[in-house]
Amino acid sequence: MDMSIETAERTLQQPLVDPTDSERKPLRDVESLESILMESSLPSRRRLYLGACIEMKLLFRLALPAIFVYLLNSGMSISTRIFAGHIGSQELAAASIGNSCFNLVYGLMVRMGSAVETLCGQAYGAHRYEMLGIYLQRATIVLALVGFPMTVLYTFSYPILILLGEPKTVSYMASLYIVGLIPQIFAFAVNFTAQKFLQAQSVAVSELCPFLAVTILLNGIQPVLSGVAVGCGWQTFVAYVNVGCYYVVGIPIGCVLGFTFNLQAKGIWIGMIGGTLMQTLILLYVTYRTDWDKEVKKARKRLDMWDDKKEPLLN
Repeated sequence: MDMSIETAERTLQQPLVDPTDSERKPLRDVESLESILMESSLPSRRRLYLGACIEMKLLFRLALPAIFVYLLNSGMSISTRIFAGHIGSQELAAASIGNSCFNLVYGLMVRMGSAVETLCGQAYGAHRYEMLGIYLQRATIVLALVGFPMTVLYTFSYPILILLGEPKTVSYMASLYIVGLIPQIFAFAVNFTAQKFLQAQSVAVSELCPFLAVTILLNGIQPVLSGVAVGCGWQTFVAYVNVGCYYVVGIPIGCVLGFTFNLQAKGIWIGMIGGTLMQTLILLYVTYRTDWDKEVKKARKRLDMWDDKKEPLLN
């Protein structure tokens, strides 16, 4: 009985994911940096240059993903303002006010989530792995509780903006925009704490991330091609392509690779990506080979048919 308890505790006190070779590489770089700085046979300028190169490589490896994510997060608000500006000046003003409220909550959640990085980093360094999950749960609950007063402020944003002197029209449109951001508050409570929890263990990316990237790329192209085909009236053809690619090609290949060749989740992802890729290529070929002048004539003919049946509007 005691042995089983000790085995369970030993299993519990393990990091979430063991570090891979790519995650051990920064440690080797630090060791090489120390050896270069301690090498007395090299000139001081040479040691300074080599040390600076290693430091820059370490910083870029850590900073580039963070810069990329920051640009994506900033791009959401920028693209929103761009589209709102095409609608009108009042819509642009409302979107700008809404993004200001978004930045307020974003900054608050980021700063509070940073405490998780400190606590989890200390627990991981002290080999107190059982505390990592506890810190994650506590931080998620605390940030979710902070989200409730933020939700109240978002809900009553219209009278608050009126009290601040904003025009009624702009305040109303901004309040609609702000209320739509309420679910994002609680998403931040989970997102930021999970980020810091994983960063403290040097769990940066999963092995499935390349497959996920390919899937996102294909899913951005395939719906457009499907929409074009459906708009041309080829619903039956698109249905056959979807069923064939997913259930005849994708799933069988995924099951064979995942269970027969023991690739597990990777094999299933490869099968589904293969089905989506085949579907995209078929629809792309059909779209390329379509006589669009003929399709325009068909669409005009259908519109003319419905124009003849149009009834006069009631006065």
